[in-house]
Amino acid sequence: MYTPIMILISEPIVRSVIQETLEHEGYSVIAAGDLGTAIDRLKELTPELLMIGPYVESIAGYDAAMFLRTKCPGLRVLMVGGLIDDDRLQYRMTLEGFDIFPKPFSAASLLEKVKEVLQHTP
Repeated sequence: MYTPIMILISEPIVRSVIQETLEHEGYSVIAAGDLGTAIDRLKELTPELLMIGPYVESIAGYDAAMFLRTKCPGLRVLMVGGLIDDDRLQYRMTLEGFDIFPKPFSAASLLEKVKEVLQHTP
C-alpha cells in the first residue's frame, strides 16, 4: 500500500515507534522532528495525512499543522496527544518512576484511527 504519511513529532523515540508501526503496516512514512524539516520534505512528496503532536519544539501543533496546510491544501491531520504502547517507551517511563495518564494506546488502535482519517475526503 502506498499512502504517504508525514509524522511531525519532536521526540525522536516517539516518532520512531510511530514510524515503525506505520511502515510495518505498509505505509510510506515521511518523518520530521521540526517544522523546517517538514517543510523541506513537502518539496519531495505530498502526504495524504499529517500526524502531529500537540507541540513541535516551541510551536503549538495546531499552528504548525495550519501552516503546513498552506503548503499542502486539504491535508488531513491527526493530532497524536498520547503515547503508543511500546516496550521502549514503557521502559523509559518505568526507569524514571513516571506515571502516565492517559494510558498508552495500542498500535492496532492507532492504525485503525489512521485508516479512518484517510477514508475521509479532504
